Amino acid sequence: MKNLMASFKKRFILTIIHILNVLPIKNNKIFLFSYYGSQYGDNPKYISEYIVANFPDNKFDIVWAFNDLESKRNLTGIKKVKVMSFTYFYHLCTAKVIITNYRTTEMFIKRKKQYYIQTWHSSLRLKHIEKDAEHSLPEHYVQMAKQDSLKCDLLLSGCKLSTEIFQRSFWYDGEILEIGTPRNDILFHKNPAMREQVLSALHLPIDHNIVLYAPTFRKNNNLDVYDINYSQLLASLKNKFGGEWIVLVRLHPHLLSKAKELPFSNDVINVTSYDDIQQLLSVADVLISDYSSLMFDYSFTQRPCFLYVPDVEEYSSTERKLYFELWELPYISAFSNNDLLNKVENFDREEYERNLKQFLARIGTFEEGKACESLIKRIDEVCFENERRQMNEAV
Repeated sequence: MKNLMASFKKRFILTIIHILNVLPIKNNKIFLFSYYGSQYGDNPKYISEYIVANFPDNKFDIVWAFNDLESKRNLTGIKKVKVMSFTYFYHLCTAKVIITNYRTTEMFIKRKKQYYIQTWHSSLRLKHIEKDAEHSLPEHYVQMAKQDSLKCDLLLSGCKLSTEIFQRSFWYDGEILEIGTPRNDILFHKNPAMREQVLSALHLPIDHNIVLYAPTFRKNNNLDVYDINYSQLLASLKNKFGGEWIVLVRLHPHLLSKAKELPFSNDVINVTSYDDIQQLLSVADVLISDYSSLMFDYSFTQRPCFLYVPDVEEYSSTERKLYFELWELPYISAFSNNDLLNKVENFDREEYERNLKQFLARIGTFEEGKACESLIKRIDEVCFENERRQMNEAV
């Protein structure tokens, strides 16, 4: 009975989509969503906010899709629709530009004159993705990814190496725009007001230093590997860098419901539900991660990054293969709690910054803090090209 209802619902939605797809496309409408509507963040957020801040209110019609509208009620300058509602499909079907950071499903039937921008969700990555990791991905995801790539008109790249990976692994042979990653723009600019805003939202003292622990997920969603001894870590950070410290733990969104199972305290705060990881990176004085692409984003702050990877052999053999050996990276790898403490206490900033600079040159980074500006120029061309042509012909 459940399968029958699901099949009926799918056919009903597809019928609605086909009907809505005969309506006129609104040339200035931009439809965005991040991680299937679960958050207001990542590249789509920074593209959207750049438009709101730099263009007149009536130039672009910006529509965001969310699973939970109530939690986003304070967002201004945009329209908000609930995922899978009628208004969701109306705006998706009549938007000129669609922007995501993840794969779209079969419920997005792209129209001929629509323009789909796939921003992905990392400037570079350590673990294999898409075709390079096909053997470890669910079959239904692989099929969805292949179909999504056929819809795509533009893919963003943060560096030359990332372009090479996309060309090989993304099931995509279209245009790759090498301008950097919109979400990384804020990491190039110090913003004391943002630090105060973020820490205030988290009810944290602004005079404390922040270490952000942001690991990726494991297939079985096991939490055992996240076993950092926080009290020893905090003491080590204080001894090395001075000041008082607080740990922010931000697990992967896949683990949102399980994060509360970890031990927390006044000095160890669970921020997994915080939408915008880039804001957390911007306020963090130290990052600890593992195989997450966040390490590459954090490079542009030039602040210390440590990789806590006690399961590296198991991870690379049973989860995902890696594009780099750990020794090729500029970040400091630790394989146990004692090793992590030792690496913190012996951190050499000059050597670290020198290694970072060499690494960014080797991967051919395109990041300059201007990705939003560059992308909006393309979006403006896509949305208003016909109007400009008609005006020129009239002249």
